[in-house]
Amino acid sequence: MASARYDYVIVGGGSAGCALANRLSADPANRVLVLEAGRRDAWWDVFIHMPAALAFPIGSRFYDWRYESEPEPHMGGRRIYHARGKVLGGSSSVNGMIFQRGNPMDYERWAADPGMESWDHAHCLPYFKRMETCLAARGDDPFRGRAGPLVLERGPARGPLFDAFFAAVLQAGHPLTEDVNGYRQEGFAAFDRNVHRGRRLSAARAYLHPVLHRPNLELRTRALVTRVDFDGARAVGLRYARPGRPGSVRVRAGEVILCGGAINSPQLLQLSGVGAASELRALGVDVVADLPGVGENLQDHLEVYVQHAATQPVSMAPYFALRARPRVGLEWLLRKSGPGATNHFEAGGFVRSNHDVAYPNLMYHFLPIAVRYDGTLPEGGGGHGYQVHVGPMYSDARGTCKAISTDPRVKPALRFNYLSTEQDRREWVEAIRMTRGILGAPAFAPFSGGELSPGPQVESDAQILDWVARDAETALHPSCTARMGTDALAVVDPLSLRVHGVEGLRVVDASVFPYVPNGNIYAPVMMTAEKAADLVLGNTPLEPEPVAFHRHRAAATTRATP
Repeated sequence: MASARYDYVIVGGGSAGCALANRLSADPANRVLVLEAGRRDAWWDVFIHMPAALAFPIGSRFYDWRYESEPEPHMGGRRIYHARGKVLGGSSSVNGMIFQRGNPMDYERWAADPGMESWDHAHCLPYFKRMETCLAARGDDPFRGRAGPLVLERGPARGPLFDAFFAAVLQAGHPLTEDVNGYRQEGFAAFDRNVHRGRRLSAARAYLHPVLHRPNLELRTRALVTRVDFDGARAVGLRYARPGRPGSVRVRAGEVILCGGAINSPQLLQLSGVGAASELRALGVDVVADLPGVGENLQDHLEVYVQHAATQPVSMAPYFALRARPRVGLEWLLRKSGPGATNHFEAGGFVRSNHDVAYPNLMYHFLPIAVRYDGTLPEGGGGHGYQVHVGPMYSDARGTCKAISTDPRVKPALRFNYLSTEQDRREWVEAIRMTRGILGAPAFAPFSGGELSPGPQVESDAQILDWVARDAETALHPSCTARMGTDALAVVDPLSLRVHGVEGLRVVDASVFPYVPNGNIYAPVMMTAEKAADLVLGNTPLEPEPVAFHRHRAAATTRATP
């Protein structure tokens, strides 16, 4: 069955797709179609919209695509579970709602690669600002936006455990900072969150729902794109399938824009004939463009929970108990307030674990309860406790995302190669020792009932690495599998985000990052989408803003505007 022709067809109604749909359809002359394989984010779905319910969608077939890695050779053959949002808004509808841009030096690193000059911090900053309304920012703050769709509320980070945490980091020799998304990322502070008026503010709610009334914008959910159609080397449309319906629907497009994320976008490229020619032929896929970098360069953040029991009743544990959940839920339903109205990731920070790194390589999230992301409690836990999430932020481990079947419903093979490099292993040992320095500081003495995880028996470097291999989880930041660049392994053009070697096809999501940023990736994805919108529309890019930012090492001022 054939469908009408659209100027732009966006594959994926996730974070980037929602932002692009808003910006591209602002011109009534552009016909825009968004295809999302998941379902809609219904207004009544408390597991999406209640911030404290963030653990419930993880692992559920109704909310989560439930990916997992191939056996990881340096983690005892474990398959690492990877949750990805299976609903409109993508992972922004199921994530932890932490808003972090990364360090300005991340973008200086991007721009140091050939052809990437327009992705330095000065060029990215105006797009970070365009997306947000930061309620906590000063009116004259040159780093923060005050009129964008994403309304950011800073965590209150109040109470005895948060007070102890901030005191402990100072006692351990680390600084506080005003704003990890501002002049100085290094240090500890209250975090910005995608929470507004007690509700999760996903990309779908911030960008897409407010403009769905536009007559030139159409959304179709439960639409799994199976391949991009080409006429020679030009993308001319695509095909998608819907559950329970035979055959596929063909859509004609002036341009196809892939926004499926770092797992789905490279898979769809490969199934459409764009990838390493030898791998495509082995799958039985006709080669459209031989791009060996598709599915390569996979990067992610691994994290662990360092958990302590608490000797005083000062944590969030009572609200987590089953008997308390109806009361928490009712207060949220009636007033959008109380323990249900926060993601509880209200504070954390960024530090350098050694003197060799130029900017922070460890990220911390502090939580006033001892519980895993999926809601499970530590051995010996269940009462009052607290924890930090910690992990290296720019590991040099690299993996792959490869299609293993021509059936798009068959998940690709994900190999992350966690803990495979000397740098990675060194930084993990440093991370645990630095964390113990913080949680063992005098400020926590009135509250600490001892370390629950990993436990005092884990002490030597070898024991720490063995525990990390057994216990670590992904921080859910897969990226870099269709990276920007101009070399032989680059997949998209940095100046247009067009896929090399073909026409009419772009990629706009975390897969185009050359390196994973230092922090959660939602904000960098949205910045990329905002910047991409101008590139797609041919708009004059926003003027670069070469403001000075904190550098640990003396260096030249920020990159000059080209």
